[in-house]
Amino acid sequence: MTRGSFATMKIQSDVTEVTFYFESGHSEGYKLPFSPLELQQKLPQMLTQPWLTFNLIDQTVVICTGKLIKIEIKPGLAELQGDNIYSAERVTSLQRGATGRMGTPS
Repeated sequence: MTRGSFATMKIQSDVTEVTFYFESGHSEGYKLPFSPLELQQKLPQMLTQPWLTFNLIDQTVVICTGKLIKIEIKPGLAELQGDNIYSAERVTSLQRGATGRMGTPS
């Protein structure tokens, strides 16, 4: 059987993708030159700062951490442990809509 391009895709271990979601509903994503483990170590200090500055090739972006409501990190920080940190699985709207209708347990 022929494999598709996704079967051979390699994950860059020295780059972590971060998406910031703002109170306004706007979101922005960045690739940071850190491994997930490095980002995990830097994250608590980053979030205590009122402003984060990202130097891009063509511009500098300054983000107000007080206006953030959610941050998504890919790949995930599996080693992150402690109080108020839980293993979870995202439920999609399709899964929610199918509950109880197509033989899925409620």
